[in-house]
Amino acid sequence: MKDLKVGIIGAGGIAAKMHLPELQTVADCEVVMLAGRRQSRLDVLCRKFNVPHSTQNYQAVIDDERINAVAIALPHPLHVEWGIKAIKAGKHVYMQKPLSTSMDEADAFVEETDQHNQTVLALPYMSNPHVLATRAYIQEGKLGTISSADARSSHGGPEVYYAGIQEILEEKPTDDLWFFDADQADVGALFDMGVYAIANLVGVVGAVKSVTAKLTTVAKPTRLEDTASMILEFENGALGTAQTGWCDAARTYEFSVHGTEGKLVSSRQAESLRFYYPSSTVNEDAPLIEETVNLSHYPVQNSHQHWAACIRQGIQPPLSNASTARHVTEILLAALKSSRENRTVDITSRLAIY
Repeated sequence: MKDLKVGIIGAGGIAAKMHLPELQTVADCEVVMLAGRRQSRLDVLCRKFNVPHSTQNYQAVIDDERINAVAIALPHPLHVEWGIKAIKAGKHVYMQKPLSTSMDEADAFVEETDQHNQTVLALPYMSNPHVLATRAYIQEGKLGTISSADARSSHGGPEVYYAGIQEILEEKPTDDLWFFDADQADVGALFDMGVYAIANLVGVVGAVKSVTAKLTTVAKPTRLEDTASMILEFENGALGTAQTGWCDAARTYEFSVHGTEGKLVSSRQAESLRFYYPSSTVNEDAPLIEETVNLSHYPVQNSHQHWAACIRQGIQPPLSNASTARHVTEILLAALKSSRENRTVDITSRLAIY
């Protein structure tokens, strides 16, 4: 398939900040229709991004025969419903994160994906140079046996994120954020930001066997959690920690992997991946050797470019696929249950990482 004709369902913040700008960088790709509930947003986004058609009817995107690929950019309670409709209609699908807050929905989505030939990319996007390089170092044995891994993904909160979104949408600032509304969102920072930390750990270390977690609300005006910490047991025997939240004004996006021969430390702020290993195995005080990992060997693609490449190759994304999204969903749900019941929760789903 050469030309991609994309429809986007959802005309909110994520469509404005990510889907529409990134899709403009994809070769032989056109966004032909944008669907959303607010006509004012449709008018602004279609004007800014040269989208020829808009609709307030989501089904119109599904039914349009010109459209061969659909991006689901809705609030997460609607992800699976409209993702499955798009798959059944023969469209390739780009699924926003989190996949769902229900394992029944996640299972149904994976089953539908498996029954069709369309390419389905499910966020978070993991095929970035930091994750790919870390996977290569592990597979080549440079870190030795992996003992532990840690990740953190956190920022200052939805109100900070949406301040920039409202500027793009040409809207006045508002305190009415659905992220904080427990009736609309049903989950908080864990699913919003923790999904990135968990996905990074799954992408580099592998499947998770059990989760122990604690969630709390520190500062935000919500009944939902704004801070969470998790201890993970991986199938390969390694342990991990994941932290997330909406109360980190300085923003943190990082992970590290530790092994018997060395460690890798990734920092998105510093845009660096560093490899550390001992200069001596018999002198505890000997200095560590530090190397900056050469990332030029790995493709620099945004998530929509990767989606398009997978569509044209007729494959599922190697990492960011439906089964990985289901596994990440189960980990997040297990963290909620662990915190609520004050116990460790086992994970039953498996991965399809290539």
